Amino acid sequence: MRKIHFFGLILAITFMVSACKSSHVADVPKANIREVVNSSEVTLIDVRIPEQYAAGTAKNAINIPLAEVQNNIETLKGKKVVVFCNKGIQADQAMDILKKNGVEAYDGTSWKNVKAIQEETDKK
Repeated sequence: MRKIHFFGLILAITFMVSACKSSHVADVPKANIREVVNSSEVTLIDVRIPEQYAAGTAKNAINIPLAEVQNNIETLKGKKVVVFCNKGIQADQAMDILKKNGVEAYDGTSWKNVKAIQEETDKK
């Protein structure tokens, strides 16, 4: 009997985790990140701390550290934004905040990724 109860618990947890993942994915706009990054209408946001931003970032990016994203929601509403950081972890957190507050946000992952997309386009 214990074996069946344990199996049921594992099955329930698996269902809950997969349900959470699928609902999050559905919230992400379907778009080609290269097109979004190169759009003249997009605002590029580096969510790293100012010292990291100063050491290097993507062209035309503004710095809004992750800790300040919530405080800047009103200025970002109605804009199309791409967020990025060093490896994508802070960008994911910023995406959650922005999406929950109705901002059209796209995940650029890292500043090096966004910069590479810009440079690729500049070469064409």
